[in-house]
Amino acid sequence: MKELLTREECTAMRGLAIVAIVLHNYCHFIGRIVQENEYQFFAMNSSRLWQQLTSPDALLPVHLLSFFGHYGVPVFLFLSGYGLVRKYEAGMPGMPGKSGLSGLSGISAFLRYNYLKLLRMLIVGFSLFLVVDAVTPGRFAFHWENVIAQLLMYINVLPQPDKVIWPGIYWFFGLMMELYIVYRLLLYKRSSRYVVLLIAVCWLLQMVCEPEGETLNRLRYNAIGGMLPFGLGILLARYPYIPSATRLGWAVVALVMVALTLLMSFSFQAWLWIPVIIIVGTIGVVKAMPRRLLSPTVWLGSLSAAMFVAHPIARKLTITVAWKQDIYDGLMLYVIVTVALSWAVRQIIDRIPAPRL
Repeated sequence: MKELLTREECTAMRGLAIVAIVLHNYCHFIGRIVQENEYQFFAMNSSRLWQQLTSPDALLPVHLLSFFGHYGVPVFLFLSGYGLVRKYEAGMPGMPGKSGLSGLSGISAFLRYNYLKLLRMLIVGFSLFLVVDAVTPGRFAFHWENVIAQLLMYINVLPQPDKVIWPGIYWFFGLMMELYIVYRLLLYKRSSRYVVLLIAVCWLLQMVCEPEGETLNRLRYNAIGGMLPFGLGILLARYPYIPSATRLGWAVVALVMVALTLLMSFSFQAWLWIPVIIIVGTIGVVKAMPRRLLSPTVWLGSLSAAMFVAHPIARKLTITVAWKQDIYDGLMLYVIVTVALSWAVRQIIDRIPAPRL
């Protein structure tokens, strides 16, 4: 069966996702910029976005990156689910992946491999961040139990995760570990009906929450909040329906998804489903790209793992420029430092022995 996405297209999607995340995590750190609705839905944030859209100023791009950039995360979750199926689910219809990991030893090997794969990235970025954080203004008060929880990737389940996870971006490692556990124990080589059921259950648990409440915040820091894009990746890897469309057709799809993302950002119930729209739109963008744009996007995607762990360091070093001087000056310096630092971090990560199954 033909794949929905080629390896190159998946890497390009990672490139788009990491650019969105990196720019978002700088822009939303500037106090007077519109804040996102990521873990909770604040109607005030949506209202502020509308005010900026109807009365734009020179900072409109920064407002948009702050509000929408975090949607790079569900793209990564989608690609993780998609990649797991392509890699491991041999024997299912259309699946050319590797042979299975059966039994308790197989489960243990799978979880150990993926934990070490994540730790290989986390330990480099976290160690460098600790050094930079110690010698720059605004040092964070780390507590030993939270550091252990971060390194063991269960910090997401602790109370008030947005106050104990620092840098905040590293919550993603705990989320991914949870999703690996869910996949291997509940979804690996099982009927896709289980995937649909789990998506539905996780959606129901969120839709009954108070939009601005702490319960929703806790759920969305963990696997319940990430199940929709992750499960969609599993489903589209197993049933890769590929519509016959030209580049222009895919570009139209992407534009429609942009419009839907904007419209759905003003309703709590619709907001819960925006990750689906973002994923379809990102696929449309990648498939509509000419080669001269696709190649640099693929290069960024190949750097995405290092960039993910490195950009909090670059932000700590350059954010004061945006606070004290000019937002766009700070943003430019941040991008330059992020790219250079990511290249250096990748050299370090590549020298750490990779885990094996």
